[in-house]
Amino acid sequence: MQKLLIVDDELDVQEFAANFFRKRKFEVVTAGGGQQALELLEKERPSLILLDIKMNGMDGIETLAHIRERAKEIPVVMVTGKKPEEDESCKRCTDLGISGYIHKPLQLDELERIVLSLLTK
Repeated sequence: MQKLLIVDDELDVQEFAANFFRKRKFEVVTAGGGQQALELLEKERPSLILLDIKMNGMDGIETLAHIRERAKEIPVVMVTGKKPEEDESCKRCTDLGISGYIHKPLQLDELERIVLSLLTK
């Protein structure tokens, strides 16, 4: 079974995405921030990570850098409220080897398409 780790400090976004994928028979683990995500990374070994860029405490870019130190092979999709070309932090994410972006507010069809395309490679 495919396992997703959804990392977002907004509980409603976390639950919205988690419920969507659970209905599609994915195993879903959620984290409310970067530190919790790193703890779950080792224990859960997700197939894919959805990671919010802007979070309180450890932001998504710092979290991504730590993920890459531990697990280069796991696809990571960054969740952002900005277009990648409007945000200098997106270049840093690309340099750290992300698999794509999804924009808030989340569009479920786009989210499903991106996740499924990465997990069926």
